[in-house]
Amino acid sequence: QVQLVESGGGLVQAGGSLRLSCAASGRTFSSYAMGWFRQAPGKEREFVAAFRWGDRITYYADSVKGRFNIFRDNAKNTAYLQMNSLKPEDTAVYYCAAATDRTTQAMALRAIGPSLYDYWGQGTQVTVSS
Repeated sequence: QVQLVESGGGLVQAGGSLRLSCAASGRTFSSYAMGWFRQAPGKEREFVAAFRWGDRITYYADSVKGRFNIFRDNAKNTAYLQMNSLKPEDTAVYYCAAATDRTTQAMALRAIGPSLYDYWGQGTQVTVSS
């Protein structure tokens, strides 16, 4: 079992920044992937960014590349999503997720779709005003 708790959402003006945190506890180990997803009202959940605990590889959606940065504090088992130059279209509930099944460990991050993430946090609201 893995527990994920997000924090850091809020209301910010366009052009501003927010940092989201995702604290992982329970069965943690170095080879699984961590991802951030978001879901806006009336839209499907979409991928934002991901990394794998055991290496330095990261992967971003084109819509956030250059503005968002995913990083981690291994000692705290915490993943972060630094969001800069926020736009109103970034408004959504943001979720962190973990893909712990062994079949995903050898997969490229871009190949791990939402259905392969087996643990999810409760979500945190990010609202960007224009």
